[in-house]
Amino acid sequence: QVQLVESGGGAVQAGNSLTLSCTVSGGTLSTYIMGWFRQAPGRQREYVASVSRNNESTHYGEPLKGRFTISRDNDKNTVYLRLNSLRLEDTAVYYCAAKIAGSEFTVARSDYDYWGQGTQVTVSS
Repeated sequence: QVQLVESGGGAVQAGNSLTLSCTVSGGTLSTYIMGWFRQAPGRQREYVASVSRNNESTHYGEPLKGRFTISRDNDKNTVYLRLNSLRLEDTAVYYCAAKIAGSEFTVARSDYDYWGQGTQVTVSS
C-alpha cells in the first residue's frame, strides 16, 4: 500500500523559510507525478505545485509562483517543497499527493490518487 508522510512543518515568523518533505513508501516514486496542496482553516484545499516524474518540469499555482519551489529526489523517495518569504496567509496544513496516470500537470484534487496526512505550517508576525 502506498503511503505518503509529510514532515518539516512548524511555527515560523513571517519572512522566514521552511522546507517540507514528503516521503513515499510502498510504491515507486518515479512513476508518480507529485503535487503539494494546502488547506487553511475554513477554506478549500488549494493547489500549490507539482513536479514531473523526472524532476525536469514544475508547475505552480499562480499566486505562489516565485516564492515556493518544488523538487524531488527519486532515489530518496522524497519530494520537497521549499517555502520562502512566508506570509501570514501561508498558514495552512500542507499535503503532498501522488498522481498515477497521465503526463500532464493538473490542479484538481480529484486527479490525485494518494495523499499524505498533512503537516501544519503556522506563520506569525
